[in-house]
Amino acid sequence: MKLVKKKKTEEPELEPLCCCEYIDRNGEKNHMAACLCDCQDLDEGCDRWITCKSVQPETCEKIMDTISDRLRIPWLRGAKKVNISIIPPLVLLPVFLHVASWHFLLGVVVLTSLPVLALWYYYLTHRRKEQTLFFLSLGLFSLGYMYCVFLREVVPKGRVGPTQLAVLTFGLFLILLALYRAKKNPGYLSYPTSNDKSLNSSQIECLNKKGQEKTTGFPGADTSGSLSNRTLKDDLKSSSRMGAESPTKAKEDWCAKCQLVRPARAWHCRICGICVRRMDHHCVCCVGESNHQAFILALLIFLLTSVYGITLTLDTICRDRSVFTALFYCPGVYTNYSSALSFTCVWYSVIITAGMAYIFLIQLINISYNVTEREVQQALRQKTGRRLLCGLIVDTGQYNRGFLRNWHQFSTLGTHPFPHPAEDIV
Repeated sequence: MKLVKKKKTEEPELEPLCCCEYIDRNGEKNHMAACLCDCQDLDEGCDRWITCKSVQPETCEKIMDTISDRLRIPWLRGAKKVNISIIPPLVLLPVFLHVASWHFLLGVVVLTSLPVLALWYYYLTHRRKEQTLFFLSLGLFSLGYMYCVFLREVVPKGRVGPTQLAVLTFGLFLILLALYRAKKNPGYLSYPTSNDKSLNSSQIECLNKKGQEKTTGFPGADTSGSLSNRTLKDDLKSSSRMGAESPTKAKEDWCAKCQLVRPARAWHCRICGICVRRMDHHCVCCVGESNHQAFILALLIFLLTSVYGITLTLDTICRDRSVFTALFYCPGVYTNYSSALSFTCVWYSVIITAGMAYIFLIQLINISYNVTEREVQQALRQKTGRRLLCGLIVDTGQYNRGFLRNWHQFSTLGTHPFPHPAEDIV
């Protein structure tokens, strides 16, 4: 007998895109050459701006959406979208630093305004709960630009030897390596799957008796009836408190957004949109249980490398002076544009290094008291923490086990899984 092959339903194949074509936000095929076509929102906004009329916020948002959708670069199998937030640092930072190199007063104004603008943008994005690559782009481009200025303006003067240059380059490489490690998974709490065996048959029967139906937080619990998230949350919290009688066991909590049970010290990151185990904070990326050590290591390597680069630069452009004296008094530095640019970059590096040093100090204090930044902020809001040294130290007392034990716990973060038995949940 001849085998009869079933004819597969042939799906219409999409025509391949060339390097300059893309599918826009409306699902239509478009071309990079037509980026200035069909700009009704931009035309309307320009007309209102020329006629001195206020532009509606909705129009501004549409203009930004259109620009971000059409800002692309040619790529194989279609043009790739470029995140608009990475562009301002690439353009503004060199311009600002070159302008600041013209005169001492311009340097004071520019270097004072840069941190203010960065903090304003940080507040704006966190208030809107938006993900942005601005600070990552600013940090990486600052490293690259400072290194370029060092190679172009400082090394040719002959005061930096090959060994010193190799040490500085190796430090820069370690910074990038630590940042790459810190950008990895911070300890996201994965959504429960059908293979999750955290609930056994006895717990499922217990849920069935309460009339709970199958939910996204507890797949596999097939029941009848309906249950709101509030009821499920209350039941889980009450059962979590029953399982948290031992001080070593963490109290469980329910996240209504992720629809899962999270362990103690886990928080929902409103920017990433997911819960993170032992979340500390979110700056360039989420810092949690799995990448907190890499974050601290990146800060430490950056501080050492930055101080070393500042020392080499000041020793080159301000000879026969100590580093601290040359930082505040370096006569004749603005007579030469090369020295002025190097001196301006030194002060820019000093400002960034001072900010990173403060963050590093706060992190060391929090680790010593076994608290996270999120727990510190919550304790300050609820006035439950003990404040020391004018609020620089906040001790919640909940997880503090002593200096050595706290550091030992931090050194073992992410190395051993922390299983939470089902009895602690139900």
